[in-house]
Amino acid sequence: MTLEQMMDRIEEIAGLLEKGEISLEDSLKLYEEAVGLIAGASKKLDEAEQKVMLLTRGEHGLTVEPFTAKDEE
Repeated sequence: MTLEQMMDRIEEIAGLLEKGEISLEDSLKLYEEAVGLIAGASKKLDEAEQKVMLLTRGEHGLTVEPFTAKDEE
């Protein structure tokens, strides 16, 4: 499942839970699914963050540094 699909499903589950029209048992199942999706999405975001690296040339040759928002300025 892609990150976008996970986010869409989380939003869908949130909408269903907000309506309050489903049984407690079904609500708990959906909540459990959402928690799993959130954990999966977080893992995907962490992996993507690790891949976003900048190569910079310093005194000692090429170094790898994590990308930060300040690098965009």
